[in-house]
Amino acid sequence: MNAALLPLVVMVPLISAALLAIVSHRWPRRILLLAPNLGALVAGVLLIQATGDGSVYAHNIGLWQDGIAIPFVVDVFSALMVTTTALLTVTCSAFAIATGEEERGRFFGPLVLVLSAGVYGALLTGDLFNLFVFIEVMLLPSYGLLAMAGALRSLRGGRIYVTVNLLTSTIFLAGVALVYGVTGTVHLGELVGAARESPLVASAMAVVLLALSIKAAVVPVHGWLARTYPATSPAVTALFSGLHTKVAIYAIYRLYALLFEGDATYLWIGLVAFTVTMLIGVLGAVGENTTRSILVFHMISQIGYILLGVALFTPLGLMAGIFYLIHHMIVKASLFLSTGAIEDAYGTSRLERLGGIARREPLLALVFMGAALSLAGLPPFSGFVAKLTLVSATIEDGQWIVAAVAVAVSLITLMSMLKIWGGPFWGSGPEPDGQPDRDQSSPSTGGVAAPARPTVHPRVRPTVLLPALILTTATLCIGLGAQVLLDLSAQAASGLLDPAAYLEAVTNR
Repeated sequence: MNAALLPLVVMVPLISAALLAIVSHRWPRRILLLAPNLGALVAGVLLIQATGDGSVYAHNIGLWQDGIAIPFVVDVFSALMVTTTALLTVTCSAFAIATGEEERGRFFGPLVLVLSAGVYGALLTGDLFNLFVFIEVMLLPSYGLLAMAGALRSLRGGRIYVTVNLLTSTIFLAGVALVYGVTGTVHLGELVGAARESPLVASAMAVVLLALSIKAAVVPVHGWLARTYPATSPAVTALFSGLHTKVAIYAIYRLYALLFEGDATYLWIGLVAFTVTMLIGVLGAVGENTTRSILVFHMISQIGYILLGVALFTPLGLMAGIFYLIHHMIVKASLFLSTGAIEDAYGTSRLERLGGIARREPLLALVFMGAALSLAGLPPFSGFVAKLTLVSATIEDGQWIVAAVAVAVSLITLMSMLKIWGGPFWGSGPEPDGQPDRDQSSPSTGGVAAPARPTVHPRVRPTVLLPALILTTATLCIGLGAQVLLDLSAQAASGLLDPAAYLEAVTNR
C-alpha cells in the first residue's frame, strides 16, 4: 500500500466542498456531496484489507521531518472508523437530499464535506496538536449546520453547543501545550509510554482526556448534548450522533493506549465514570416525551458502554469496546434517520401526537424495530454480540457490579424503546395531522409554525426511508456475520495493547 495517498482522504472532501460552494445546478451539487464520501467508503474498505493483518502505514505530508510535517497513520482501528464514518456521511447526506434539506441551505453540502474531512483527519493524524486542529475543523462547520436549522430552539441549542465546545477546545489546547512544555514534542510516536513514566505528563494528559470526556458527553459533563442534539434537523442529528462524540471516544482509546500504555493506576476512575454514564443516560431517557430526546439520552448511556472497553483495558474488553463503537455508530444513526422520516412525513416527533404508524408504514416500523432491538442488545442484531462480549469482558475482569449494571441498563433501554413503539408505532394516539411542532418553527414567523405540506394521510417516501433501511440492514448483517468484525476488533485491540507496530511505522517512514 502507498501510504502517500492517505492525505487524499482528507483533501478530496475539502476540495469538493470548495467546488460545491460555487456550483448552482442541482445534480452536480448532489454528485459533489455524495461522491467524495463514497470514495472514502471504498478507500476505507481497501484500508481495512491492507491493515487487517496488523500492518500500520504512516506518511508525513511533504516528507518533512517530525515536528514540522503533518503525520498521517492508519491501522485497522482507524481504518474501521474511516469506513464507518464514510458510510454514515453518505446515508445522512442522502437523507438530507431526499427530504430537501440539502436544497434549503446553499452551504449545507460544503459544511458536511468540511466536517467529514475534519473527522477523517482526526482519525488518521499521528500527532496531538493536529488532532486538536482536525477536531476544530470538524466542529466549525457544525456550528453552521446547527444555525441552518433556523428554528428558535435550534438557535438556543446552538449557543449552548458553541459555548461548551469553545470552552472544551480551550481546555484541550491547554493540555496539548502542557504536554509539549514537559516533553518538547506532540508527535504520538515520541510520546509512547510518556504518561506512564512521568507524573507531569500524566497530569498534562489528564487535561486532554478531560476535554475529550466533555466532547464525548461522559457524565457529569453530559448536559450540553441533551440540550443541543434534539434541537437541530434529523439529518444533522444523525450525522452528529455518529461522528462527533465517537471521534472523542476514538481519541480516548488511542491516547490512553499510547501515552499511558494502559496504566492500571487510573482505570478505576473510568470504571466508575462510565458505569454512572450508562445509568444516568438511560434514566434520563425514561422521562422524555419526544423521539429524538429519548434517543439522545440513550446515546449518552451507550457512550458509557463503549468506554468501558478502555476502562477494562484487557484484550477482550478492548475488542468489545471497539466492536461496540462501530455497532453504535451505525445503529444510532439508523434510529435518528427512522424518526427523522417520521418527522418529515408527519411534522412532529412528540409521542402524544403520533399513533398507528406501524399500520400505515410497515416497512418503516420494521426498520425502526430492527435498530431498536439492536440498541437494546437483542439477537440477531449486532447489539446482542456487542453487549454479550462487553458483559463477558467485565465478568472476566471480576467487575460483577459493572456487569450487573450493564445488564440492568440494557433492560431499561428495551423498556424505553418500547415506549416509542407502543406510542407512535403501535399506539392508538391521535391521527398525525402533518403540522410541525411549534418549537420547530422559523424565527422569521415570530414563533408561529409554518404550514405543513397539504396532506390528509401523510406517507414516508421510499427515498427518505432508504438510508435508515441501509443502516438497519448493516446492523443485521454485522450481527449474523459478527465474527468478521470481531476478528478485526481483536486485531485493533492487539494494536492498542502492543503499540510496537504503530511506533515502528511512525518512526521508520
